[in-house]
Amino acid sequence: MKKDKSVLIASPSEPKSSSSNKVFLPDEDSKATNNDFPMRTGTRNGSSKYDFVKVKVWLGDNADHYYVLSRFLLSRMLTVTKIPNHVALKIALELKKLLIDNSLLDVSQSDLEANLFKLMERRGYGQEYINRYKMMTRFHHQRVPLVILVCGTACVGKSTIATQLAQRLNLPNVLQTDMVYELLRTSTDAPLTSSPIWARDFSSSEELITEFCRECRIVRKGLAGDLKKAMKDGKPIIIEGMHVDPSIYLMDEENKSPHNVPANPQESKADENDMTNVENNASTIGAQSEDIHPNAENAKTEAISTQESDKISDDLKSVHIVDHAVGSQNDTTKDQVADKKPTLEREKSGVTEPVIIPIVLKMADFDHKALLEEWISSRKFSDRYPIQEKDKLISNLKTIQDYLCSFKSQGLTVVNISTTTFPQTLDWLHNHLLQCIEQGLQGKQ
Repeated sequence: MKKDKSVLIASPSEPKSSSSNKVFLPDEDSKATNNDFPMRTGTRNGSSKYDFVKVKVWLGDNADHYYVLSRFLLSRMLTVTKIPNHVALKIALELKKLLIDNSLLDVSQSDLEANLFKLMERRGYGQEYINRYKMMTRFHHQRVPLVILVCGTACVGKSTIATQLAQRLNLPNVLQTDMVYELLRTSTDAPLTSSPIWARDFSSSEELITEFCRECRIVRKGLAGDLKKAMKDGKPIIIEGMHVDPSIYLMDEENKSPHNVPANPQESKADENDMTNVENNASTIGAQSEDIHPNAENAKTEAISTQESDKISDDLKSVHIVDHAVGSQNDTTKDQVADKKPTLEREKSGVTEPVIIPIVLKMADFDHKALLEEWISSRKFSDRYPIQEKDKLISNLKTIQDYLCSFKSQGLTVVNISTTTFPQTLDWLHNHLLQCIEQGLQGKQ
């Protein structure tokens, strides 16, 4: 197999040299002409010529495997590091343009990343963002299972937060417990009622919480198939909904009891018979409940306009390209060894211990009550439940929220949601999840 040369961008401070192994793009004072860059042919969907040229990225010590570089996947990986989406698109296009315009269609992974990091630095995204990129690359290579729990009552933004985090972290799998609840109720003989828990009458708050925990355990059994597959394959997953009790998912493998809440022997005994049929149908229901959120930006990302490509051509100035053999993998040998070791451990042990990140969402009482009243007063809801009982419904939801927020004293993250500070809250959650993933990787190493 014939392998061509790969590239490496020299640092901006490196002096120009006439060495034969360097290729220069136009200097800062020079202007691009039709001879400098091939003419771009506009298409009906506005994509550039770079979308139709394949760049092979070679992997392995002997460069015996490769994948085709995708600008879309690269830009999605950059957004994980908290680089804005529009900047990530430009960096990905600049990188592919740099390789194609110099006829460098075969590169090693290490040289590709070196080029990428230089372009990131040129746009002001330095070592902090580079470290995040390397950390997330290790995370995906080691295939560490990741389970993100988004807990909370009605109208606190669980689905919105889960969808936004999935988009930012490039996580495709979002499971909704409301859907799992309905599937279990209608497709199995699980002991679940058609009326939601917050619309029923209870003699005390303790009785309400006991019933809530029981239903959460049944839903957890319904998710068993999806969770088992995620643990086995090392895939990330987000679980969001009202029937998420974080203590159930933070269960100790040896004692089979929650870390934060002592197990109730009477409840466990009462639930054993209820769980039998649920376990038999867990795999089927779990497969139906998986909610894949397609990215609406796929077509948009792969079709950057010709004008954007021309502008980037003018911006790529004085970039030094250094050629290396594709088979040369000395720079990444240590990283590859570090990434392979956990993979071998996974093969021996079967399943790697997952990183579980529970997040409890809450809202200020006044704002939450206003949203709940509007939600309860809606036509769709009022047809099923009398509006006269809205005080009871709100009280039940408040009791469940207080129970979930009680985990804050035991170390779980409770996030206050507000419409005025929602973007800042989303940024904080993004950073919090990256820190938790990094801590999980360090703990496993």
